[in-house]
Amino acid sequence: MATKELSIEDKLDALFHLQTIHTQLDSIEKLRGELPLEVLDLEDELVGMHTRVRKIEVDIEEINEKISSLRNTAKEAENGIKKYEKQLNNVKNNREFDALNKEVENLKLDVALAEKRARDFTEEINQKNIYIKEIGIQIENKNTELANKKNELVVIIQETSDEEKKLKLDADKAMLCIEERLMLSYTKLRSNYRNGLAVVSIERDSCGGCFAKIPPQRQSEIRSKKKIIVCEYCGRILAYQPIPVDENAEVEEIPKKKARTSRKK
Repeated sequence: MATKELSIEDKLDALFHLQTIHTQLDSIEKLRGELPLEVLDLEDELVGMHTRVRKIEVDIEEINEKISSLRNTAKEAENGIKKYEKQLNNVKNNREFDALNKEVENLKLDVALAEKRARDFTEEINQKNIYIKEIGIQIENKNTELANKKNELVVIIQETSDEEKKLKLDADKAMLCIEERLMLSYTKLRSNYRNGLAVVSIERDSCGGCFAKIPPQRQSEIRSKKKIIVCEYCGRILAYQPIPVDENAEVEEIPKKKARTSRKK
């Protein structure tokens, strides 16, 4: 059985209804504000900090290996000094003495250089450890901030979860009533504007989106709902929606004018 094609009026009403639902969903998103993005940013920042710490720790391991190698070099040089100093006691001529003495001096220079480089590397490690400690404090603060923001977001989600689920279901149902071509135009219009308004009503003789004045003749065409009309300034779909009247509201009576009494002559 073929589905009955909707009239232009039905299509406009369906679009306006969908816009109303999406506006409510946008309000929930606005309530959450930048919290979801802030949570993601903090998580990324923490990952970066932990990666930085790990890299520094790897650097420290490599520097410690260099220090160990330098200490081995210094130890070997000291052993060589002892060896040559023993030989100095048994030299037979000045030439041999000078040669051994030169070797001792060179080895002593090697020891001094190795010890200096080891001290420099040790100082570098100390500086890196100080930096790690500073990052650790930052990580602790960021974790606290992240936990607070996550808790805040959870509270908001819990408070709006049921309403959001219902609105999303209502939106899905409303979209079934709108043909694909119109849905594509509607979706594109919503993405063009920060407030997400694709369908607007007339407010004070103006477009409810950009507030440009709408001529009376154009307003009449919009009210008739015989065709889909868009604002010539902002491109939003214009839909006439009468202001609902509250039947329980008290109506103020207009006082009757007193009848004029004819002046007696």
